[in-house]
Amino acid sequence: MRIIKRLHPLDWLALGLLLTGLVCVASGLLPARPAGDAMTRIGPLLVFLATVIVMAELTGKAEVFDAVASWVARAGKGNYVLLFGLCVLFASVTTITLNLDTTAVLLTPVMLALATRVGIAAVPLAMTTVWLSNTASLLLPVSNLTNLLAADRVALTPAGMAATMWAPQLVAIAVTMVCLWGFYWRRGRRGADAYIPPEPLRPADPVLFRVCAIACAGFLLAILVADVPLWSASLTAALVVVVVFAFRRRDDLRFSLIPWRLLVLVPGMFLVVETVNHNGLHGLLTAAIGPDGGVLGMLRSAGVGAGLSNVLNNLPVYLAGESAVPAGNKDQLLALLIGTNVGPLVTPWASLATLLWFERCRWHGTSIPLGRFMGTGLVLSVTATLAATAQLAAF
Repeated sequence: MRIIKRLHPLDWLALGLLLTGLVCVASGLLPARPAGDAMTRIGPLLVFLATVIVMAELTGKAEVFDAVASWVARAGKGNYVLLFGLCVLFASVTTITLNLDTTAVLLTPVMLALATRVGIAAVPLAMTTVWLSNTASLLLPVSNLTNLLAADRVALTPAGMAATMWAPQLVAIAVTMVCLWGFYWRRGRRGADAYIPPEPLRPADPVLFRVCAIACAGFLLAILVADVPLWSASLTAALVVVVVFAFRRRDDLRFSLIPWRLLVLVPGMFLVVETVNHNGLHGLLTAAIGPDGGVLGMLRSAGVGAGLSNVLNNLPVYLAGESAVPAGNKDQLLALLIGTNVGPLVTPWASLATLLWFERCRWHGTSIPLGRFMGTGLVLSVTATLAATAQLAAF
């Protein structure tokens, strides 16, 4: 009973989806073969998701992110325009290299703490985190679970995906910057006209700090330069970080570090979507997306992805939409990816990262007005999705 009382609503959602998926398989609504294919496909994704979040969580405990946040504040030199640019860079790089869910889980409290340290409103920094955790997740397979699925479908290596998506990614970040400044960062919105840079951060355990920083750097080099499989690179880096914590701060190694909720949610979500897809959704999406691989087809695919992601959730929408895109329409599939990555900015449930972000904000005590969140998110969702898709078509 005590465990049940401690379950978060997101835990109930994850358990409900998994139970529903298992019932669908047991009842025959979802045949065993497509269910097995789905589980086989997401096996490496689950290994990657579990290990990269453990690595990032422990890296945060080693104060690597706090050191970077402190550097960002000091590098801003009291200038809000410069601080804004650095915060955008920090959030974008974290999302691109360490996954959007990592940004939502770990960077959100760092940004909120930064707001307290420099004495400005927390909402601009919080919105920087949540928006860029979505719009900056196009460049690498590691950046988003949907990217891992797309890279597998179009046979793109991390370097190949970066070469294809760098221009849409830059455009999406640029549009996000314009909306962030206009809606949240400009004078009168940020809550102060000047700030005093904080003192340099001195890590409590320099050895732990250095090893974790090197592990993260090694992980990035492995996937970008050596073309090591993502799950293998993240597993190796996580093992290095866990071992050094075992020697230096064993008490920080707890089972709660493992993202159990995600490991339950993702298989359940895949099974439910496969069931719905097997029983009629595929035909509807095929008609909505259409077979056109040109510019209009790309815009149509991105629009369907963005719209349905805000109604449902971007991960199952991408999974269902992928099967509706003709096999040879690589650009149309990448446009769908833009829609499901950049577009889920309107509703709190549109992406898992946004759900995790809301949870962190509530824990910190930062209130996010839902009406403003949805209204400004709609503007960014439409403009960034259109701009990034148009750039993909032009490139």
